Amino acid sequence: MRHRFQYRLEYAALCLTAALLKALPYRAALTAAWCSAAFIFHVCRFRRRETLRRIREVFGPDYPACDARRIAWLSLRNMSFNLAEMMRAPDIDRAWIDRHIPAFAAYVPQVQALIQRYGGAVITVPHMGNWDLAGWACHQYGIRMFSIAGKQKNPLVNDWVNRQRETGMAILERGGGTLKQIIKLLRNGNVLAILPDVRVYTPDLKIPFLGSTANFGRGMAMFAIAAKVPVIPAILRRDGWTRHGFDLLPPIFPDPALDKEQDARRITGQVLAQVEAAIRKTPEQWFWYNKRWVLTPVREDRAGDRPTDTDLKGENNV
Repeated sequence: MRHRFQYRLEYAALCLTAALLKALPYRAALTAAWCSAAFIFHVCRFRRRETLRRIREVFGPDYPACDARRIAWLSLRNMSFNLAEMMRAPDIDRAWIDRHIPAFAAYVPQVQALIQRYGGAVITVPHMGNWDLAGWACHQYGIRMFSIAGKQKNPLVNDWVNRQRETGMAILERGGGTLKQIIKLLRNGNVLAILPDVRVYTPDLKIPFLGSTANFGRGMAMFAIAAKVPVIPAILRRDGWTRHGFDLLPPIFPDPALDKEQDARRITGQVLAQVEAAIRKTPEQWFWYNKRWVLTPVREDRAGDRPTDTDLKGENNV
């Protein structure tokens, strides 16, 4: 299959960058990522004005400008570090996980016990720290992970990103799966990883979030309800450059006494309340640059497009 010249050029640049960052020592690779982030933030000023507006939207117009800039800078720097680590993903093994995420191993028995008891689980990891590390860490400890990803515009880049992620989990393409397929995986001892803090484009669950009301998809909760498995919220954060903190929060279980609508709203609300608390505690750990800004209102005239329980289209998955 032939691809557009632009796609081939972008892919070649990506492969060259990845090869360079893999060849460098870990800290040297992060130094290169830091320089790239500094140029983008201070010289190009990539989306800086919009990001600062978002921070003031959440923390108020009187929030100190120096604090807002610090949050915006560290958020972009961390994302640059995350990309560098993704490019080195095939080299991440259990020894690397133990060295750089020292708290992770202590939580593994809890997750394994929940999987053994309920057959599977849904793990929610917001856009904090290096969220992809959750999948890689679980994989190294024998926890079978899978996730759902949207397609990149460039098919060559899309395949590369999926290959990197598949070093830690299986990837299902968004729109190509069904609820039946997800439930089968969950009931066979697999764990679904979902990013919960993403706005969906069509009206769905209106949940209080960051001082406003945001529109979230019900997929996270509906998968857990249908498979009768717990939702396990987890938070990653970057401590300095090379170390990562990990917190496993109390699991949330489906309530058979509630109807699906009530239970989906309850589960989603509880997860996002924990995410909001983590963001307010360490706002620089969150990715404020997401194109799908979570507090952007949705068009109510698209209500008829909301996905059903058997359709993954438009859900808030990885």
